[in-house]
Amino acid sequence: MLLNSFVLGAAGAASHGINGGTAIFQLVIFLILLMLLKKFAWGPIMGIMKQREEFVANEINSAEKNRSESAKLLEEQRALLKEARTEAKELIDNAKAQGELQRETIIADARKDAERLKNSALLEIEQQKEKAVVAIREQVSSLSVLIASKVIEKELNEQDQEKLINDYIQEVGEKR
Repeated sequence: MLLNSFVLGAAGAASHGINGGTAIFQLVIFLILLMLLKKFAWGPIMGIMKQREEFVANEINSAEKNRSESAKLLEEQRALLKEARTEAKELIDNAKAQGELQRETIIADARKDAERLKNSALLEIEQQKEKAVVAIREQVSSLSVLIASKVIEKELNEQDQEKLINDYIQEVGEKR
């Protein structure tokens, strides 16, 4: 409509000269149109632009806040992971130390048991040796008594005495 009035006004002015009333009327209409545009179009458009600007600013702030929270959480997770690794290493080191301690204890106990068994075996061998010596002494004394009684019963020459000793030694060997 505005364009039509300018075109018509310009065409009329060119053919008849400049008409002052039409120009003022067109200027007044133009100013009214500008005020109406300012009130009904420019204001709502600027309001929408302001809302859009605030929305974008809020989104940027929210994104920055989320980014900083994410960075903070990432650092916390890294610290927790580092702490967990440290704790795991400590647990492994403690388990190794405990295993080493148990190994040393087991070895010491085994050595004590072996020493005790060795001493027990040596004691038993000594006792068996003493029993064997006592048994041999008893046999030797009984043989001596037997030989002495045989010698007393008969007077022997040297050959008979050797034969008698050999017979008794053989007899003792068979009894064993």
